[in-house]
Amino acid sequence: MRTPFQNEPVRLYRDPAEREALLAAQEKVRSEFGRAYPLVIGGQRIETNRKRPSINPSRSEEVIAQVSQADRSHVDKAMKTAWEAFERWSRVHPEARARVLLRAAAEMRRRRYELVALEQFEAGKPAVEADADVAEAIDFLEYYAREMVRLSQHPDLTRLPDEDNDLVYIPLGVGAIIPPWNFPLAILTGMTSSAVVTGNTVLLKPASATPVIGYKFVEIMEEAGLPPGVINFLPGSGEEIGDYLVDHPKTRFISFTGSRDVGVRIYERAAKVHPGQIWLKRVVAEMGGKDAIVVDEGADYEAAAAAIVSSAFGFQGQKCSAASRVIGIGKAYDEVLERAVERTKKLKVGPAWDLDVDMGPVIDEAAYRKILDYIEVGKREGKLVTGGEKGPREGYFIEPTIFADVAPDARIAQEEIFGPVCAFIRAKDFDEAMEIANGTQYGLTGSVYSRNMDHLERARVEFHVGNLYLNRKCTGALVGVHPFGGFNMSGTDSKAGGPDYLLSFLQAKAISERL
Repeated sequence: MRTPFQNEPVRLYRDPAEREALLAAQEKVRSEFGRAYPLVIGGQRIETNRKRPSINPSRSEEVIAQVSQADRSHVDKAMKTAWEAFERWSRVHPEARARVLLRAAAEMRRRRYELVALEQFEAGKPAVEADADVAEAIDFLEYYAREMVRLSQHPDLTRLPDEDNDLVYIPLGVGAIIPPWNFPLAILTGMTSSAVVTGNTVLLKPASATPVIGYKFVEIMEEAGLPPGVINFLPGSGEEIGDYLVDHPKTRFISFTGSRDVGVRIYERAAKVHPGQIWLKRVVAEMGGKDAIVVDEGADYEAAAAAIVSSAFGFQGQKCSAASRVIGIGKAYDEVLERAVERTKKLKVGPAWDLDVDMGPVIDEAAYRKILDYIEVGKREGKLVTGGEKGPREGYFIEPTIFADVAPDARIAQEEIFGPVCAFIRAKDFDEAMEIANGTQYGLTGSVYSRNMDHLERARVEFHVGNLYLNRKCTGALVGVHPFGGFNMSGTDSKAGGPDYLLSFLQAKAISERL
């Protein structure tokens, strides 16, 4: 009997032995800097003439790897290979497919320090954030393995005396997996393993900023026994292969996590039926947020301030669930603002490999410039109370920044910045707070700090987000505990890490036999 699912514990790296192990892993990862990474199609390694460097955002002059770039001919080759592999993989028993994921989870545990260290260098994640990402990747493998076994047990149907009726779930076919860079192992693993364990085969286009982590995932899945061609690894630019993957008539589904603009583009393009296409493409999309923490006058202000700082500035605010707005009601506004500013000023900014930093760099130069531009906008739209400056010069560092007295319709209160910038907004009462909280095009996460039962119950109904948290921070969703996905322009509310998610990659077939 397989044990019930349990979340992988996160390591905080306070234990000397754990710190030494991670420092040793950092040296191992550093020793591999400059290595070239190929495409993987049908298990075959393919080096291409065109390569893209993977850059260390904590030290922007440092190249981690040179990564081969796919073109459209590689997409065609991988598509053919994936459909050939689908004919075999789709017929493998669900229990056997689940075992591949469980073996991969075990391999990730064995390589945990290496993966954490790689995330520190390639993604700029401080140790605890990087470890949480690896733990979540393990969770996805363990959870989806069990979910596939559950779904393979056919549901009970109403029986007729002269018929045998059954409902089975069958895979869709070949899909495109387009994950983000901000959770470079966890979300990539969840998106890919969910499609694979349900019997599909995939073309995996890793995020351009974090391709080495994606390659390590492919290695782990191969070591776990996944047959060649089930996952085909295709690093490449969105301009070169992104649209082509989405438009391809042989693409059956697209699983995407990223920005609103790219998600909308994918959704639009996937709706078009191309010559030779015999299905409507399915799109699973998670597209970001403009998340708010609401604090009323009866709340625990110290707890709220701690949650605000953690939610706004964890991983430099580069989370779709990050708290980019704080809505303070009445006197709660000034009380919480003061406490949040005090806590924010104590955060240490520095290279992600330093085990004692709180915040590392933002991901790349484009993000760096975009966030700094928003800070200039914020200086016109609100009162800068802390931060607002560049950090250490050798990388893409930005100080954690808070603006006060921001209008609900200000740009920094409406547009997703995806960086360490938080806007404080005043509300006169709970009615206005709910109106402000819901007053964006997004609906991903939200949090309410209150001891008022009426406010908490109203938030359950009125706060229009896919993930609502009461008296806790609005980041840190756990697989199997907080099924994750949002409303409106936050995506298709796919609820990753929940009991419905695998159905996104399956289709139901009813079979009836007259007896």
